[in-house]
Amino acid sequence: MTMINFLKESTFTVNEVIGKAWLVTKRNYFSIATLCFLMFITSNASGLMAFFLKDVNKALSVFMALLFAFLYFTLNLSLLKYIFHLLDDEEHEVSIVSTLPTRQQIIRFVISMFYFMLVIVGVYAVVILIAFPFIYTGIKIQIVTNVAIAVGIVAIFITWVRISFFPFFIIDKNQPPFGSLKFSLAITKGNFTKILLLLLVLGGFYIVNLFVSLLQWPVMAFFINILSSFIIVPLSSVALTIAYRKMMGEYNSDQEPDIFHNIV
Repeated sequence: MTMINFLKESTFTVNEVIGKAWLVTKRNYFSIATLCFLMFITSNASGLMAFFLKDVNKALSVFMALLFAFLYFTLNLSLLKYIFHLLDDEEHEVSIVSTLPTRQQIIRFVISMFYFMLVIVGVYAVVILIAFPFIYTGIKIQIVTNVAIAVGIVAIFITWVRISFFPFFIIDKNQPPFGSLKFSLAITKGNFTKILLLLLVLGGFYIVNLFVSLLQWPVMAFFINILSSFIIVPLSSVALTIAYRKMMGEYNSDQEPDIFHNIV
């Protein structure tokens, strides 16, 4: 009964977030979709430039890849900043140019991404180290390897969900790189199920698109992909920002959290 009540509460919370996100997205669709479209163009242009320049000049290819990555990160942070403005003061219009992140915020985001990747690699390494002694128990190495990989993937996914809110703290609270990861870990403590349900709802179209692609229905896959790109992506950005604000509203401490007390 306790689990049923918890799931009902979680579902209600997800419905509330999706409902509010839909209203905000609908009222400001073109501005949000424009930023999402610019991110899409930047991402795809980066891949095309890397493909055409790989045989021309390696140094130029690397430079262009870094340049487009910088532009993509800037647009991503601008989108977050713009959505925060809509949630806090939707009555007054703001230009996209005024939502550009500061140089400090961009640097902090890049450093946080580096920390983020280190944490992911570290979690997987810990799982492998824990699995290593089981090789000497007589269990077949292949079985140990398969189990370790499966557990490692699950551990990486959980870690990714727990610390993936760090960009919000950089933009909203101007937190330093490592502090943003610690705050993300803190506010997601006890909210993992709600976040997972939200991601499942938002990622439903991606799953349907993958299923349709496997069935080799190209026309239907194309329309689902278009719908996902122009509706789900903007909606997801707003929904995750609202979820962040909701979790921050429930977070009571003003002090910087420690890691060990917020892991579980």
